Amino acid sequence: MSPRKSLRDFAGQAGGTEKKRVVVAMSGGVDSSVAAALLKKQGFDVVGVFMRFWKEGRSGRNTCCSAGAEQAARNVAAKLGIPFYILRLEKEFKKEVVDYFLKETTIGRTPNPCIVCNKKIKFGLMMEKALSIGVDFVATGHYARLQRKIRNQKSEILNKSKILNFKSQTKLFKGKDSNKDQSYFLYTLMQKQLNRVIFPLGDYTKEKVYQMAKKWRLPFRQGESFDLCFVANDTQSFLKKYLKIKPGKIMDLAGQVLGEHPGLAYYTIGQRKNLPLAGLPAPWRGPWWAVKKDNRKNILYVSNDEKDLYRKELIVSDVNWVDGQPLNMPTRVWAKIRYKSEAAMATLRQAQDKNQLKLIFEKPQRAPTPGQSVVFCSKKGEVLGGGIIDASF
Repeated sequence: MSPRKSLRDFAGQAGGTEKKRVVVAMSGGVDSSVAAALLKKQGFDVVGVFMRFWKEGRSGRNTCCSAGAEQAARNVAAKLGIPFYILRLEKEFKKEVVDYFLKETTIGRTPNPCIVCNKKIKFGLMMEKALSIGVDFVATGHYARLQRKIRNQKSEILNKSKILNFKSQTKLFKGKDSNKDQSYFLYTLMQKQLNRVIFPLGDYTKEKVYQMAKKWRLPFRQGESFDLCFVANDTQSFLKKYLKIKPGKIMDLAGQVLGEHPGLAYYTIGQRKNLPLAGLPAPWRGPWWAVKKDNRKNILYVSNDEKDLYRKELIVSDVNWVDGQPLNMPTRVWAKIRYKSEAAMATLRQAQDKNQLKLIFEKPQRAPTPGQSVVFCSKKGEVLGGGIIDASF
């Protein structure tokens, strides 16, 4: 927290009011800024919190919590007339997000740090700290929708969402703006978290959010956030600094050695760029795609036939069910294997290992990648759950 004031100070000041108290995670960007403004206009007692994450040494930077981002968030809070506090989570972010990223990369997988950050940091540590001092809700600028009823002094409707009563069950749905929907990153949330969360932007498009920010003259920071916010420069330099990178063989699926890669950690399934295979004679002319990694032997397998990237079956572990109850197997779902991919029809079955599920798509999917998340949805866009891809066939 800020060395001068803490969230506990705010909780004491807010005591006695009938308003619902909500902490808004503010990044200085347009989304969290408008989220805070909407909640204040709807009668909530709003406080802004800016989280400081880990960065490399004194000269490093983290794009999510740069000095410019912090100042922008502070300026927006001042414009709205709401309290503003700093939550220092550098050590926790390093342990839960950065170390996870490095560990997964070391074992040959492709991690998803944004999902882990949501689970461990934003809706983990930050939420725990807020709720521990008596705050009613935590809000973020995610584009996702919830269905439930929240009673508030001024309004029962948080925004234009259809908020229903599901016997204390909170249901998570995709955001209205299909281009900005971020529900994929939220599948790890459970009922104890969702019951205390507000997503004010769920029923708005990005264009409308910008219009509101302009109308209210919010001094937000321009630009979007980045997946690897803690990587100051390029990812390869970052990995080379923290991991033992060794060159190895590049082979086609028939076992023919085609060249040498500078480090297996630099590649992910489906990657086409930066493969050192230019100038090969026929029949080994490109383009080439990375299709498989053998981490034990340090071999990168490639193919110049894009069809070799497609898989129909996945093995999924670390599954979370949003409502807390597993679905009856087998069952049909719409599944997304990455944030920007289209949801595809699939069948979920229990795998041979009771801690895993088997996901069978109706049509093969391009480059499902171990370490990435697959999210299960209903036809109506409800997020049912998800897990980590262990293998594909």
